[in-house]
Amino acid sequence: MSESIPATDLDYDAMLEVMRRRRSVRKFEKGRRVPRDLLLKIAEAGRWAPTGANTQCWDLVVVEDPERIAAVLEVFLRQARRLVDHAKGFPAVMKTYLEDAVAILVVIGDPRWKACFPQGTSPEMVAEYDANNERIYLASLGAAVQNLQLGVTAVGLTSAWLSGGGETQTNADLADLLGYPPFMEAIGTIPVGYPRQDAGLRYRRPLEQIVHWNRYDPTNFRPQAMIDHYIEHVRPFAMYRDQESPLDWDDADEKLGTWKEAFTGPKPNPSGELPED
Repeated sequence: MSESIPATDLDYDAMLEVMRRRRSVRKFEKGRRVPRDLLLKIAEAGRWAPTGANTQCWDLVVVEDPERIAAVLEVFLRQARRLVDHAKGFPAVMKTYLEDAVAILVVIGDPRWKACFPQGTSPEMVAEYDANNERIYLASLGAAVQNLQLGVTAVGLTSAWLSGGGETQTNADLADLLGYPPFMEAIGTIPVGYPRQDAGLRYRRPLEQIVHWNRYDPTNFRPQAMIDHYIEHVRPFAMYRDQESPLDWDDADEKLGTWKEAFTGPKPNPSGELPED
């Protein structure tokens, strides 16, 4: 669509600002519409996502017709009910906000393209490479979803990422509704809209916890008990609160408990001890 820009002219700060502004938002303004040209700009961002072996192993269904949006909503209302009934401990979100979306982007993976990735030549290697090829395939789809969400942010809209479309029943319902072959997989569903209000930054780990220089730093390892605490006490708040640092939470001491320093400081595992298995 456009000529490439010399690398020296690219703006890191502008790119990072788009990334920081990308947010999972589930409250859209009612009654808004957007032209297809704007949706194509978003799709163009997705088109440049990296994929294994450059397979480009996904397609994008852009649902923008209000009646078809309502039909997709019905699929996800059923999905939400199954989540409440059958998924343990997850903070379910009702999907009624989808009716206010200006569009719903459905990223459909085509698993046939995994044949382009490395294939094993013995039973042991077939199992090993098949497992890794699944990771390559899913990472490729994740890159597409990320690019699309950044494109959404860059044009002044907002979005969320619904992973539930990849569940077997929900995917079958979407395939029936949208007309794609049922062996393909709706790995990412992205409702797009105008936010009702600005959302703040969400929780992020300190940079020092994430970066390991030249080899894995065991002091950055997050102990299993810390993960258990996150699941039990922190997850519902970390997913939806509009503060980058939990230290800004009024109830940080209560929610983080004895793991407060591990969540907010530079080293979650200062002893450096690692599990044996």
